[in-house]
Amino acid sequence: MAEATEHKGADETAGILAAARAPLAFTLLAGTSWPALAADVTLPFTKEALDFFGFLQSYNLHNAASFGIFLGLVAFSTTTALMLLQQQRRSSRRERALRAELAALRGADDLAALLMGSERQLLVSWQGRDGEPRFEGDPSIVADGAPAKRALAFGAWLAPSDAAAVEAALEQLKQRGESFRLTARALANRFIDVEGRTMGGRAILRLRDITGDRSELLKARSDLLAARGDLRSMTTLLDAVAYPLWIRDAENRLVWANQAYLRSVEASDLDDAASRSLELLDQQTRDESKRQRMTGGTFTARVTAFMAGQRAVLDVVERPTVGGSAGIAVDVSELESVRTDLQRQMDAHVRTLDQLPTAVAIFDAKQHLIFSNAAYQRLWNLDHAFLSSRPTDSEVLDRLRAGRKLPEQADFRAWKADFLTGYQAVEPQEIWWHLPDRRTLRVVINPNPRGGVTYLFDDVSERFELESQVTALTRVQSETLDTLKEGVVVFGSDGRLKLHNRAFADMWSLPSDLPAEHPHIDVVIKACRLLAPREEPWIDIRGAVAGLADMRMGLSCRMERRDGSAVDCTAQPLPDGATLLTFIDVTASVSVERALTERNDALERASRLRDEFVHHVSYELRSPLTNVIGFTQLLGDETVGALNPRQRDYADHIMRSSAALLAILNDILDLASIDTGSLELVPEIVDIRSTIEAAMRGLEDRLTESTLNVIIDAPDDIGSFVADGKRIRQILFNLLSNAVGFSGPGQTIQVSARKTGGEVIFTVRDQGRGMPPEIKARIFDRFESHTLGTRHRGVGLGLSIVRSFVELHGGRIDVSSEPGKGTTVTCAFPNERMESPSDGRSAQNALPPIAAE
Repeated sequence: MAEATEHKGADETAGILAAARAPLAFTLLAGTSWPALAADVTLPFTKEALDFFGFLQSYNLHNAASFGIFLGLVAFSTTTALMLLQQQRRSSRRERALRAELAALRGADDLAALLMGSERQLLVSWQGRDGEPRFEGDPSIVADGAPAKRALAFGAWLAPSDAAAVEAALEQLKQRGESFRLTARALANRFIDVEGRTMGGRAILRLRDITGDRSELLKARSDLLAARGDLRSMTTLLDAVAYPLWIRDAENRLVWANQAYLRSVEASDLDDAASRSLELLDQQTRDESKRQRMTGGTFTARVTAFMAGQRAVLDVVERPTVGGSAGIAVDVSELESVRTDLQRQMDAHVRTLDQLPTAVAIFDAKQHLIFSNAAYQRLWNLDHAFLSSRPTDSEVLDRLRAGRKLPEQADFRAWKADFLTGYQAVEPQEIWWHLPDRRTLRVVINPNPRGGVTYLFDDVSERFELESQVTALTRVQSETLDTLKEGVVVFGSDGRLKLHNRAFADMWSLPSDLPAEHPHIDVVIKACRLLAPREEPWIDIRGAVAGLADMRMGLSCRMERRDGSAVDCTAQPLPDGATLLTFIDVTASVSVERALTERNDALERASRLRDEFVHHVSYELRSPLTNVIGFTQLLGDETVGALNPRQRDYADHIMRSSAALLAILNDILDLASIDTGSLELVPEIVDIRSTIEAAMRGLEDRLTESTLNVIIDAPDDIGSFVADGKRIRQILFNLLSNAVGFSGPGQTIQVSARKTGGEVIFTVRDQGRGMPPEIKARIFDRFESHTLGTRHRGVGLGLSIVRSFVELHGGRIDVSSEPGKGTTVTCAFPNERMESPSDGRSAQNALPPIAAE
């Protein structure tokens, strides 16, 4: 188009020049010379034109005057045409410049459209404060299919707080030209970058969707915060570590240290440690660590250093890192001390084993003797130099055989090979050696976990002799009782038949199989009433045998039988809770005196036999039980050798069973002591809260297994009172044991103590099954045990002992229980003093009065 315009201008210029040729000729004739014309007007004249002007110049000038005016007009026209031509050229140049500028603007417009379309945005502009808004860009930034004008209704698509902020900022932009930029959240959970500024007298609002960028920014910010949190947590954790930790740079300068390090070098902070050059390790250790790190290795050493002014032994580990190194120092001073203490304890154990009467010998996995105590050397009378040479087990056996100190064997080689199989066994073995010198040894072969065995040689010759004597004495007692004409029967504390003679069975015509079944006193009375139907004596006898311990007393009565014979019955409680009954036939009146004498002698002999029987039974029960507990504790403590898991389980079972049996025996003896009045209380100042806690400690294992909660409800200032502390703890232990046994998992047991009205009141309350009235009425009876559907088992002595001890203190006990609502047991003790027992037993049990607290 521009080229066509230029061609058109050139044609017009040629036409104008052709039209001007003729008038110019007349002008030359009028006196204007060619050179002057050529100076004024620069035109493209041809040769023909110059020749024409020459002709005109030679023309006759007679009409020059009239023709001069005409030529002036022609000159004016020509000048005007030339000026028009010049102006047309200037216009053409301006047009070309405008066309170029238009092309540039079109390119800029295309670029602006491209930039506008490169991202999701919308531009709104206002010309002047009250001008109409002009929208450019993508209106879908507001909502899909929404018109562009809706973008200015900020409350319809932005969050309320952000909409208010954008409107306020836009108003300031229009009124004052204040630029702004903020990020708003759309109701569609998108982020919009809102930017306002002025440009060329216009207010421009730019809305750009930055949801993707914002998400990435938020994610990066979240990751940064998480990393900072992790770093802060790690720093806090490392600061809490009790061992010194530090980080050094490539120049071996300290750049970070935890609080333990700063405390060790007595620095307030890291800058203080760096400024004063405070180091945990000495220069030599640091140089050695640096030398090893330079080679890429890890420095590990045990060094001595001063931590907070105290000498300490440290295990130091320092590893190279990318920018330096990191290290840690572990204080093993206590470990060294423990090792020293362990060595001392081992030496003490050796000295202890040397004091034991049981011979102990330990052989390693290669069957070499590594330890033997003094009793071993005395037992076998072996040379100390021989034992110090670490002989093998086979060599020891050969020497003992040479000295005729081993059991006689027909094939000693096979016997020795069988004996040495204990090194391959996993369970302890127990064998008996009958030596040629008439000694009997109990030999225990206990395999060690890491190989080898431990031999225990126990000389039980004296025990066998005693057992033989006891057996013989028991047989003598039995034969003695069977030779008596009087009927003698012993009922245990549970009311069952324990011992009788033939005279008793013959006197009452009992079936031969009945006594062998150990029947209860009620069954025996039922069988005997067939011959003596009168009820009153049997009621007294039953009360003497099965009554409460504090109500049982000796009695004597005479019974008339159906066949006309008369029998005198005597009941006597025994110290172990049993009851001795004797039946004497006093029918023959002519032999009354002799019968009385014989009965007296029989009673005296029976009394002696009873005392001896109780003595021997007590010895036979308590002494072996004490030995079992002692040896079980020795095995459980692993002082004579380590146990494997099964052995420890067996030892634990033996210990628990022995402790339970000892507790039952102690309870029976306590009841027997109470019955005989020989139990004496030991008055002392009893701290109430400490006593409750001491009773609870005995039940910690059961409480943990049953997941029960125990609450102690006692004022901090409850103080103490005067009582027998051991018996108070026993009372609380039995009550808590019952509460634990009848409570379910997750339930709560409350133990409370109060001082009220001159009394100290203990209350144990559980949330268990509770008791029906018929069971509640018999809970204090001895050997009354009810499981009530739980796994709790007992012999039924706990509450009986509790009531007896409470009453010995001059107190009282009360039980409140309902099925499904738990049980509450309340024990009240005098706070001022302990009164004498109500049954008149020795006043030495009374506690002295104390001042009211």
